Amino acid sequence: MDLKEQDALGDRVADHWYYRSKAKAVSRLLAGTEFSAVMDVGAGSGFFSRYLLAHSPATEAWCVDTSYEREFDGLEAGKPIHFRRSVDSVDASLVLMMDVLEHVDDDVGLLRSYAGKVPNGCTFLVSVPAFQFLWSGHDVFLEHRRRYTLPGLERVLASAGLTVRHGAYCFGAVFPIAAASRLLQRALHNNAPARSQLHLHHRFVNEMLSTLSNAELPLMRHNRLAGLTAFCLAQT
Repeated sequence: MDLKEQDALGDRVADHWYYRSKAKAVSRLLAGTEFSAVMDVGAGSGFFSRYLLAHSPATEAWCVDTSYEREFDGLEAGKPIHFRRSVDSVDASLVLMMDVLEHVDDDVGLLRSYAGKVPNGCTFLVSVPAFQFLWSGHDVFLEHRRRYTLPGLERVLASAGLTVRHGAYCFGAVFPIAAASRLLQRALHNNAPARSQLHLHHRFVNEMLSTLSNAELPLMRHNRLAGLTAFCLAQT
């Protein structure tokens, strides 16, 4: 999770429809995958690692992010969680890259680098923002380089030497709402200052968006058409 978004949501992150639904999507995509130690690259607050420690068989997590002011260790659900600026190698069976690749110039190089830090057979779960035509001040604020299509993301993982197992779009149910909103904002406020579009909603709106996102979960693995996020599951 981007620390800029952490600042925007404060201690309400777990209540926000987007992160709550995305965590459930992560669990759904990992169903049937065996893993224990997790390495969370670009982890920010460690939201997804913490979620997996509390809601899956994961036994330990390593959160890696160059933006950490200090390195430290802690516990989540009684399991060890480590925060590091960098690592040389980790005996992990799962690597998370949640909205990381869009921040770097060399996405293939970053993937290849971390594939070399984990054992052969390690699973990678990668998410990125979808569709370049949705580019907005939100992307500028978060210092994104690009947005992706699902086939484009799969090509990046394959180019890094990973074997792609499955890909799918997420947040397809709210895609028409978000797309219309961003295109309208671009038309009306094209020169507006860059800022995050992630903020706390009224309780009713938050629950409505959560309900829409949760309703698509049973079919999400088959969605290769459209969504706000592209996910890819791969293996070294």
